[in-house]
Amino acid sequence: MPYSCPLCHQALSLDQNTFRCANNHQFDLAKEGYVNLMPAHHKRSKDPGDNKEMMQARREFLDTDYYAPMREQVSMQLLQHINAVSPTLLDIGCGEGYYTQYFSKQLAVKYQGSQTFGLDISKAAIRYAAKRYTTKDDNTTHFCVASSHRVPFADQSLDAIVRIYAPCKAEELNRVVSASGIIVTVTPGARHLYELRDRIYDGVRLHSEEAEEISGFELIEEQKVNYSMTLTSGHAYDLLQMTPFAWKATEELRAELKSSQAFECEADFNIRVYRKTSN
Repeated sequence: MPYSCPLCHQALSLDQNTFRCANNHQFDLAKEGYVNLMPAHHKRSKDPGDNKEMMQARREFLDTDYYAPMREQVSMQLLQHINAVSPTLLDIGCGEGYYTQYFSKQLAVKYQGSQTFGLDISKAAIRYAAKRYTTKDDNTTHFCVASSHRVPFADQSLDAIVRIYAPCKAEELNRVVSASGIIVTVTPGARHLYELRDRIYDGVRLHSEEAEEISGFELIEEQKVNYSMTLTSGHAYDLLQMTPFAWKATEELRAELKSSQAFECEADFNIRVYRKTSN
């Protein structure tokens, strides 16, 4: 595996259920199958990332496949632009693994020996992802608790990275992505969740659609995915709970969304593919 020690940056190797580096730093596999590569002194809080309530809302919403059209398009971009024979993919900010598992399955069909890793700072989310999506017979999907700003992977060990809303330093991306490797980013389009935001804010600002510049990478493809969602069975409330503007919603709106059987809302995504140009 391409994991590196978060303490000394030496390569980690798996011995039974423990990852060890040359300096004998040790990280045990949890019973669910993930490894925690987030040292306590790297944390800014006791339990960083999404809490259990936010993770559950995200899980409930994503399991309904409202975002499946975007997920499928990201997968298509990966299959089209990856150059490696047996690629290694990292899903940064993977949450409960909804996207990670799908990408892993798609890569495994096309590429023999592919490996897909999911990384998130939330231990609750990774525990759930590993418990749900890893099995003894699946050697292609792996999960770890880690920071996206200190990616615990060896230099040039990743052929592709997916970032769905997730931040990461350009320096880290340059370090871990292999020569001619790719990054696929997903950012909100101008009208993403417009109807929901319109119920919360006085005067909705459209999201900026300016493409991110990533030092060391060139933008090679852009795609917009836009469609209308009919959110049923209270799923609009789950969607609200997984957004950063949930805390601004009134109690009246929360109650309305919980009982809503048909809330119309727009999904609008920008998908961009970047290829590495420098080592």
